[in-house]
Amino acid sequence: MHSEDTFSTRAAELIRAGRFFFERGWVPATAGNFSARLDERHVAITVSGRHKGELTAEDFLVVDVEGQVRSEGKRPSAELPLHLQIYQRDESLGAVLHTHSVNATLLSRLHRDVLVLEGYEVLKALRGIGTHEARVEVPIFPNDQDVPRLAARVQEYMAEHPEMHGYLIAGHGLYTWGRSVEEACRHVEAFEFLLACEIEMRRLSR
Repeated sequence: MHSEDTFSTRAAELIRAGRFFFERGWVPATAGNFSARLDERHVAITVSGRHKGELTAEDFLVVDVEGQVRSEGKRPSAELPLHLQIYQRDESLGAVLHTHSVNATLLSRLHRDVLVLEGYEVLKALRGIGTHEARVEVPIFPNDQDVPRLAARVQEYMAEHPEMHGYLIAGHGLYTWGRSVEEACRHVEAFEFLLACEIEMRRLSR
């Protein structure tokens, strides 16, 4: 069972991430949601509707990996199933981060099905990639207010593409993850840089 210290440490890490992301425009208004694993069976996740640039420890709740809320009186984001799908799939993963940047939102509407990133040195910031010659396919799923159905669709895709580092939801934003909050934050930063490059490439290629 996780300790209060573990909860406080993970919450502090996610609070710092929220400020960093908000200052860069990646989580406007109350958009986005963050979570971190506390132990084998429990996760801390942001309370629904909280501003990610102004989070405090009170803005997190504890939920088990089956989705049972363990913090009385608090409600998680409706997108909780998308976080739990990741934790249930891989016990080594320690954090899931969801952002709503302009670049992620635009590219998810300009492309259908998949966005290909290749030839960028920054790809090496993604876990397991050691060369700029890598090809990373970022799937784009249609947005769906039936989140359990969307999570099932993601799970089905990941079963066939276990190497993926993140995905986009059309008109919505980015999901990525890592073995720790630090690694997941690095993945967000890398993806946002790569998505910004893709937007600029399209602008300059007109």
